[in-house]
Amino acid sequence: MNKYWSNGIESLTPYEAGEQQPDRDYVKLNTNENPYPPSPKVLAAIQESANGSLRLYPDPESNSVKQTIADHYNLEKNNVFVGNGSDEVLAFSFLAFYQDKPDLVFPNISYTFYPVYCRLFDISYTTFPLTGEFEIDVDKVPEQSGGIIIANPNAPTGTFLAIEKIEILLKRNPDAVILIDEAYIDFGGQSCVSLINKYKNLLVVQTLSKSRSLAGMRIGFALGDADLINGLNRVKNSFNAYPVDTLATAGAIEAIRDDDYFQQCRKAIIETRGWTVKELEKLSFNVVSSMANFIFITHEQMAAKSLYHELKNKGILVRYFDMPDIDNYLRVSIGTMEDMKIFIDTIGPIVE
Repeated sequence: MNKYWSNGIESLTPYEAGEQQPDRDYVKLNTNENPYPPSPKVLAAIQESANGSLRLYPDPESNSVKQTIADHYNLEKNNVFVGNGSDEVLAFSFLAFYQDKPDLVFPNISYTFYPVYCRLFDISYTTFPLTGEFEIDVDKVPEQSGGIIIANPNAPTGTFLAIEKIEILLKRNPDAVILIDEAYIDFGGQSCVSLINKYKNLLVVQTLSKSRSLAGMRIGFALGDADLINGLNRVKNSFNAYPVDTLATAGAIEAIRDDDYFQQCRKAIIETRGWTVKELEKLSFNVVSSMANFIFITHEQMAAKSLYHELKNKGILVRYFDMPDIDNYLRVSIGTMEDMKIFIDTIGPIVE
């Protein structure tokens, strides 16, 4: 143990992001980034905001971004919280709503940052198993919990839980915050935002990293009852009063406003996902039903770990999770149609 570390740091198992390889050019299908650039209006707004005003602190309340998001979702500004990426928003949510409570509950196969935050913030948690098809059976979700977190669509599987099922959990747990992590919601699922005015215990977290091509700017937000948002603000203002910078603010506003470009990109990704699934099924892959910008695949004869290495050697990066229950699956981000044709042309001879 390093003598300068705080107690408990050595025992942490940090989140492991998808690998970034500088040694050669890869077809990069391992980090769920959008294959298309940000809207030209976003880039113009960022360039315009890169001026002398950068010497000033940004608006600590991010009011312009909040109002833009509120208008987009037909909510009030006090229903919106904005932070540096949805991971930061999630971290603030763990601190605001789940410390010193009964066990926080989430699926045993889900976003691997959830247990990391629990250990970091000393939050007790319980997981529940998914079905054989990686879906949530709401009757298997433990009751009397300190809160529930569901990634919807789920990561890394891409499966989606219908809004009617989420309502069952909201009604069953009125005294606990139900957090729905909708990082991938724009690729086919129905958002829970429509339930916010109906359930005071619902918090919806989204990001501009995926469907709006701003992973490099780190903009995330939460939508919920004003009392929940106030809790997040109390945590934020005890940690960093100026979370969203001036350039990110300008980019975020235009990314949300340029709906035509957004729809164009998401439609292209959805169509490419459908084409890729059909091609993989011809190659004897089992593809889990996905509502995300990635797919979760396994092959009848070839082990996922071997397939991962074969693809990497041939210049294609996908994500392999050496974890129980999913160690024979690969997660493949959806790139451009050109990317996915290269992927299919490469993976076919490996498995045939």
